[in-house]
Amino acid sequence: MNDKYASIRLKNQLCFPLYAVSNMITRKYKPLLDKLDLTYTQYIVMMVLWEEKKVNEKFLCEALCLKSNTVTPLLQKLCEKGFIKKEKDKTDERNIVITLTDAGEDLQDKALCVPESLAKELDLSPDDAAALYRILYKMLDEDKKKTKNNI
Repeated sequence: MNDKYASIRLKNQLCFPLYAVSNMITRKYKPLLDKLDLTYTQYIVMMVLWEEKKVNEKFLCEALCLKSNTVTPLLQKLCEKGFIKKEKDKTDERNIVITLTDAGEDLQDKALCVPESLAKELDLSPDDAAALYRILYKMLDEDKKKTKNNI
């Protein structure tokens, strides 16, 4: 029997399990990040800063696939918590430079347990995790290429 609506059945959607798993993972992160006084989106901002040390808002937006109207309030909260500081670039005052404070640097050591704790929660083999990582980043990279070509 041919189901003309098969393409719009929930069970046939790639987007739904991606959405559901994203929500599940974010829920699993919550108790780990609560101990660090971070939300998930604040955590990914901090990961970029731990790696780069000093960035501007545009760089953060691109690195995290987020828009400025999402990143700006995240940065404000992280400033209020004392983890980062924002300053105008001396060479271009329109550019805001974000750097870690000592408290933000110290938080990196406290965050070391997060990836391992989450990995235990997910029950995913290293091979499956690597394959999923490769596929998801392939999708993201393709989208970035298309977006750049449309600008």
